[in-house]
Amino acid sequence: MMKFLQRLGKSLMLPVACLPVAGILLGIGYMIDHNGWGANNIIAAFLIKAGGAIIDHIALLFAIGVSVGMSDDNDGTAALSGLVSWLLFTTLLSSAAVAMYTGADADPAFASIENVFVGILAGLIGSYSYNKFKGTKLPDYLGFFSGKRCVAIVAAGITVVTSVVLYFVWPFLYGALVAFGKAIVSTGAIGAGLYGFFNRLLIPTGLHHALNNVFWFNLANINDLGNFWKGTGTYGETGMYMSGYFPVMMFGLPGAALAMYHTAKSNKKKVAASLLGAAALCAFLTGVTEPLEFSFMFLAPGLYVIHAVLTGISCFVVALLPARAGFNFSAGLFDYILSFNAPMAENPLLLLPVGLAFFVIYYVVFRFVITKFNLKTPGREEDDTEAEMKVTLANNNFTEIAAVILEGLGGKQNISTIDNCITRLRVEIKDYTAVNEKMIKSAGIAGVIRPSKTSVQVIIGTQVQFVADEIKKMI
Repeated sequence: MMKFLQRLGKSLMLPVACLPVAGILLGIGYMIDHNGWGANNIIAAFLIKAGGAIIDHIALLFAIGVSVGMSDDNDGTAALSGLVSWLLFTTLLSSAAVAMYTGADADPAFASIENVFVGILAGLIGSYSYNKFKGTKLPDYLGFFSGKRCVAIVAAGITVVTSVVLYFVWPFLYGALVAFGKAIVSTGAIGAGLYGFFNRLLIPTGLHHALNNVFWFNLANINDLGNFWKGTGTYGETGMYMSGYFPVMMFGLPGAALAMYHTAKSNKKKVAASLLGAAALCAFLTGVTEPLEFSFMFLAPGLYVIHAVLTGISCFVVALLPARAGFNFSAGLFDYILSFNAPMAENPLLLLPVGLAFFVIYYVVFRFVITKFNLKTPGREEDDTEAEMKVTLANNNFTEIAAVILEGLGGKQNISTIDNCITRLRVEIKDYTAVNEKMIKSAGIAGVIRPSKTSVQVIIGTQVQFVADEIKKMI
């Protein structure tokens, strides 16, 4: 299970890399026109639309990214299949479609069907369909649909069946969360803390929107966001379901990013810095936290639970303080400054020392947990070591080297999947007794590692991609 989650986490890195620029574009746009959100300035409107085009389609990006990342050989056919699955999910379960099926207004849950959970589910269906059916041979009269051409068809069939299941399950999940949100309103600061905890915990599923609707809007007559800006709430209470996010988004998560950078392997710090630095800046300025959260959410799920707990603690502590701030977009620096003059703002400067405290807490906790449990956060993946980066093949005839390695692995009939990282071939095999390590090493490679009976890692060095390509051709 952990191996699956770590692979899923790596698959999300491709779409996650698109998100920081979206947050920065949105933040600059809102800063230029913080009242009209683009209505008063064409440059602001252009930037907000540009950033929104990415943020609004995060789930679609995940559908494609997961499809490619979870496929055996990162083939574009898997991405197409994931897209097909996404289009079917979001069409079959849209509010308009459900209303047509039932002849009545659709359950409000279906207005939120375009969410991250469905995007990841579509990606998993696309990659599974590709891995399982890419080599399917059909009778001659159906020959056109053999192999990769049948993958999207299979994905469509699986999606239709899954959509029927979601038709019944999704409203139940959504409704249960709305009922839960209404139940904790009366518990004051404790309720704010519980809300913060479950809000973060539900991010991977997209169901956090159900909770947001309870607290931020008028679903349960709270309307924390609307009342904060209109001045129609209760001074000292209104804003309590938003204020606690500022210490986490502006300070806590950047502290976590610094901890992940400091615990990254020395030969991967530059790569980790580029991802984590951009994501941390995005969280601080705009409150867009997905680039940072998804960078470790699946690679280290236990760490993400700790993040959810710390968010809950922040919301609880801030709710107890005489400090209230709010946001229109998210809890970043831009909205923090803009909320100073809001009717319900109360001692917003108090959030700064709280934020600094959470920066330290996040840094210390993340660094301790990462090193204590050897979590595979960005820059700590078991892809290579510094020594492996210096390995060079004595003979750069990659076709010949690949042929020897393939024979040593037991031939193409013994290969289940083959992939590579920066320096290693990663091979899943069928029969471990068929592997001949001496033959593999005769190709001039640096070494062979066998983590399990079905897994073989061949240390080749930075030329591994060329060897992997040749083996894939032979298979």
